[in-house]
Amino acid sequence: MDEKEDEMNEQKVVDEMLGDGRGRTIAVVGLSENSGKPSHYVSAYMQEHGYKIYPVNPSIESVLGERSYKSLAELPVKPDVVNVFRLPGVIPSIVDEMLALELKELWVQQGIVNVEAAKRAEEGGIRVVMDRCIMVEHRRRQL
Repeated sequence: MDEKEDEMNEQKVVDEMLGDGRGRTIAVVGLSENSGKPSHYVSAYMQEHGYKIYPVNPSIESVLGERSYKSLAELPVKPDVVNVFRLPGVIPSIVDEMLALELKELWVQQGIVNVEAAKRAEEGGIRVVMDRCIMVEHRRRQL
């Protein structure tokens, strides 16, 4: 990782985004119904640890006992964190939507990197964690 990526993944930012779980909301963009997919089991884990999950997937009605929304704009609340399980090429449009909605925390899952979109997000006042798994980071804090 280069210096900019190290800055965006500062441990302080990771820890603050995770909080203690109580009352924290996570919009999960790309949450799948398939329990074998990381988006599903990572989100289930976060639910089990006190986080309120808001699925964002236009192709499903509900998942993990929660209604699914077509976009971030449809959510009934402003989530604390937007957690993304989508291909890197989609990240710029998610950043655009976050900027328009004044959402402030973007977590892009492990293996997904779009440095240009992350820089644009940070320039717009969004804190970014990228190429890290939210479940792994939560578990690390539990040790």
